[in-house]
Amino acid sequence: MSRINTNVQSLIAQRVLNQNNQALSLSLERLSTGLRINRGGDDPAGLIASQNLRAEKAGLGAAIGNAERAEQVVNIAEGGLQEVSGLLTDLEGLITATANTAGLSAEEKEANQLQIDSILQTIDRIADATSFQGSKLLNGNFGFETTNVSANVADFKINGAKLEFGQTRDVDILVTQSAQRAGFFVSVGGALDLGSAGETFVIEVGGAKGSRELSFASGAALADIVAAINSFTDITGVSAATSGGGFRVDSTDFGTSESVSIKINDTGNIVSALGAGIIGLAATDTAAASAATGVGFTATGASNGLQDTGQDVGATINGVVATTKGTKASISTDFLSVEIDLTATAAQTPAALNALTISGGGADFQLASNVDIAGKVSIGLDNVAARNVGKVTDNGSTFTLADLAGGKALNVENGDLANAQKVVSQAIKDVSSLRGRIGAFQKNTIGATIRSLGVALENTTAAESAIRDADFAAETAGLTRNQILAQSATNVLSIANAQPQNVLALLG
Repeated sequence: MSRINTNVQSLIAQRVLNQNNQALSLSLERLSTGLRINRGGDDPAGLIASQNLRAEKAGLGAAIGNAERAEQVVNIAEGGLQEVSGLLTDLEGLITATANTAGLSAEEKEANQLQIDSILQTIDRIADATSFQGSKLLNGNFGFETTNVSANVADFKINGAKLEFGQTRDVDILVTQSAQRAGFFVSVGGALDLGSAGETFVIEVGGAKGSRELSFASGAALADIVAAINSFTDITGVSAATSGGGFRVDSTDFGTSESVSIKINDTGNIVSALGAGIIGLAATDTAAASAATGVGFTATGASNGLQDTGQDVGATINGVVATTKGTKASISTDFLSVEIDLTATAAQTPAALNALTISGGGADFQLASNVDIAGKVSIGLDNVAARNVGKVTDNGSTFTLADLAGGKALNVENGDLANAQKVVSQAIKDVSSLRGRIGAFQKNTIGATIRSLGVALENTTAAESAIRDADFAAETAGLTRNQILAQSATNVLSIANAQPQNVLALLG
């Protein structure tokens, strides 16, 4: 059919040309932007997915930055602690050197004390000066805040606790097994009766630290025997006390690392009283002797030696089975890391205890893209000032590193050097423990987090790229095709527009 008013072929060619031009424009847009999706109409579902992945990428990138910043913070704290460790080592040497009292003049002791005072002042200055952007790191600012500390808690340390905004966390302990000292009851029926003045009773008493052999003559009072054993407590790790017709020998501390051994090297023809001998303590109540475990002084067991071992407390903290040593219980989980030292009475009494409440504090770092408690880590940075490290209790008195200052109880001019060394040794342990926790935090928490987040960022970027980025090989092929089709459609449209002119030939 030949028409002039309506050129259908031209309309078809125009439509196809417009389609080809749109396809060509789309190819050019994708090649110029490098993106397959430039607007929602290109791929609605793909746009949503790629935008979500972009948001995750931003969060992951920020989390990596947070982890790197956290490493910088703890690096500064570690630098300060390293200096404190060096000063404590010097302090240990000064204590030992000054203990050589017969070989030092008063002026030398005074000079050593001046050095010690200078070291203590420097430790306090480092604790106060170590900071990151003005935030003090070692003065207790990043320690945890606690309330409602129970009288059953002798000491505690909070290494980490994750809290939601405004949240507090109760620390509850269930004592499931009593802590026990090692010990024996030695029954002699009162004052030592060996039958004659020429006999001696020789007993060897030992503990976790060492042992000593002691000899007693007939008629020795129980108080004298106890005093002799106690004079070596620092060397043996055991202490004695009179009890009924004999005396008890107990380890100074609780736990499986403590022991008491008793060996009879010479009975001295002791006149046996009713129940005389070495008697073990009741398994569930160390305050009572267990008659069934009694061994006579002349028995083979007594001459070979008897040994008893203490028992660690058994406990759970907030439902988690605790690692225990003596009267101390500790847990280390993602949400709570705490060490609690119970009083002797509490550690020996199976019961539920409300130890304390953590109300805030700690150094928090956001090491995940999602801002929630699961993505946060927390570490406690204790105050390392001299008054806060090296805590030691002796005969009811508590000392810290600050007590080594001039004029105080542990000064080296006229103070207690034995306890001074104990305090310094404990301070070294305290600082080393904190450095160890920071090191583990750097290596295992921050290091692993940076590596993990880096892999997650790579994979998320790859996923987002697969959805949103243009495939240049496919797009260039499509561009060539669309260019050819557009040119072809243009030529066809030109032919279709010229076709009505052929009708004129029919009009002659």
